[in-house]
Amino acid sequence: MADRSDGRAGWTLAVVFTVMFLVSLDLSIVNVALPDIDADLHFSGSGLSWVINAYLLTFAGLMLLGGRLADFVGRRTLLLASLALFAVASGWGGLAQTSWELLAARAVQGVAAAVLAPMSLALVTAEFAEGTARSKAMAVWGGAGAAGGAAGVVLSGLLTEYVGWRAVMWVNVVFAAVAAAAVSRAIDNRVAGIRGSVDLPGAVLSTAGVTALVVAVISTEGHGWTSPRVLGWALVGVVALAAFVVVEARTPNPLVPLEFLRRRSLIGATAFGFMLASAQFASFYFVSLLMQRVLGYSSVVTGLAFLPFCVGVVLGLRVAMTLTPAYGPSPVLAVGGLLGAAGLLWFGFAGPTSSFVTAVLGPSLVASAGIGAATVAMGVAAVAGVPAERSGLASGILNSARQLGGSLGLAVLATVAATVIDGSGEPAVLADGYDTALRLGAGLLAAGAIAAAVILRDPRVTRARTSEGDLDDVLG
Repeated sequence: MADRSDGRAGWTLAVVFTVMFLVSLDLSIVNVALPDIDADLHFSGSGLSWVINAYLLTFAGLMLLGGRLADFVGRRTLLLASLALFAVASGWGGLAQTSWELLAARAVQGVAAAVLAPMSLALVTAEFAEGTARSKAMAVWGGAGAAGGAAGVVLSGLLTEYVGWRAVMWVNVVFAAVAAAAVSRAIDNRVAGIRGSVDLPGAVLSTAGVTALVVAVISTEGHGWTSPRVLGWALVGVVALAAFVVVEARTPNPLVPLEFLRRRSLIGATAFGFMLASAQFASFYFVSLLMQRVLGYSSVVTGLAFLPFCVGVVLGLRVAMTLTPAYGPSPVLAVGGLLGAAGLLWFGFAGPTSSFVTAVLGPSLVASAGIGAATVAMGVAAVAGVPAERSGLASGILNSARQLGGSLGLAVLATVAATVIDGSGEPAVLADGYDTALRLGAGLLAAGAIAAAVILRDPRVTRARTSEGDLDDVLG
């Protein structure tokens, strides 16, 4: 593992932050801009939702392959190529004159993000030793992800109001350029050292399986959960992933070695990541609707109202940087997750007459502080004891679970909210629907925190200071 005591450590952290911030930003930056996009490009039927879904689909579907490529290809080459692709796609999207052009650009952004996201976590694993150094780096990674999602909503409102919706695409070019400059300064072109070729059958099956599951979830926007379309795609996904497991068991150089999945730390972190994303993605969506449709905030005010969430994330990260090396990821993840769930639950009591302090400010600070701390612990647990040549794979597994959890959680909770609202436009009824979804989201996050704490209960796994050799013995 490289010694990051040299002057490049700061630049490496700059790469980690900007790359993760960029891919998280684009999960939410188009949300407030959707009405203006629709008015300009004239989407038909439910096509507008694909402005979000096109990015999510390729991002989630290709994540495992992207993570594996991070272990095979020179780091600088892969990062710069992916950032260039992201920038070109963003520029194209900002110039789009038809709906299909914007959707294609969003899909290409997702392809680039599927490489960038696992690369950002892999850099933390490869460049910072376990313990305090890695916890601090993980705080940067976790903060970038959480802040990127919140900042996307803020920028979406401001840019749409004062510049136009196309600016929400063009701003990515700036972030990509900043990240590329940091990459050129800090990242060498080393390869992780894995020999052999990429497992193409495994890559095809894993991509097909995850993509089919995401399509099944997305299809629930216009079809019932028991419709042939939804069940058909779900069946395709399950069959493809089952075939993937069979292929991996028989391939000499598998995409995902099955014994790798027996690592308790990775299992616990992935389970929590799935549940956290299920709750957090949906909560951003419902809180945004609650502020605009129930509390009557404008798009600009709604965007600015997410700033306290960013502040809370920073507070949570700072606490986790100190506590995780001392006590290990398990207690920090459990307490942070439960605190985040408490904040989401608080959101779930807002109504038409609620004040900003009780409906937005208070729950934002509580939820974000808990989520910020838990995200650091999750990242530390996911890569604990993972050798450098497998860091991209571990990151790909974690991020795939998060994206799948996010799409599934939003679809399920949106269905619940729609059932409660039942077509009504009354603020009180809308509040009931959104509040119900937020309370269920809080339950998902709390369940994830408890489950992860149980999985990570072995003290040999939960101590962040444990040596890599000891962790390898524990985790197999």
